[in-house]
Amino acid sequence: MQTTRATGFDTERYLQVQVDEIVQRVGQLGDKLYLEFGGKLLFDYHAARVLPGYHPNAKISVLQRLSDKLDILFCAKAIEGAGGWIRGDWGITYDLATLRMLDDLRERDLPVTAVVITRFSGQEAALQLKQRLELRGVTVYLHGNVAGYPEDVDTICSDAGFGSNSFIETTKPIVAITGAGPGSGKIETALQQMWHT
Repeated sequence: MQTTRATGFDTERYLQVQVDEIVQRVGQLGDKLYLEFGGKLLFDYHAARVLPGYHPNAKISVLQRLSDKLDILFCAKAIEGAGGWIRGDWGITYDLATLRMLDDLRERDLPVTAVVITRFSGQEAALQLKQRLELRGVTVYLHGNVAGYPEDVDTICSDAGFGSNSFIETTKPIVAITGAGPGSGKIETALQQMWHT
């Protein structure tokens, strides 16, 4: 007896609804929309397992459909820079995961506007990663810890907080912010950009 697996998720409908809603939101804001992309941007097999019919690369497909309106900021946490920390899902170091993800994006015609190395406080591994990225022609920003983050809102939303890190210039109306793994500073970077704007 042959069993068929039910499809509970319509990826094509999801993609169209996401793209339509994002474009509509940009129209409402009129200038800049910052979108944090959490979880796995590519090869999200966990989501595909729990949502039968979900394509593991659905998030990247959303970005591809918006590519003419899109800048991408990629976050990598300095504390876990080159070596040391191993990504359990890929079995490679954090710096190699960063380089691999940038290659994956470029192969899909989604060049990264800049890499933001977050929580930087002089770590040698982070400086090595910065050098490797710059040799590839990638623009890199070093952002230190934000004073008071995430509890002290008055300090965070001041020149001593978000203002202590540089604003990242973008030219497109949609700015997707993604990263090399959990805790990479995506939300913090999105909030800093909004504060500066």
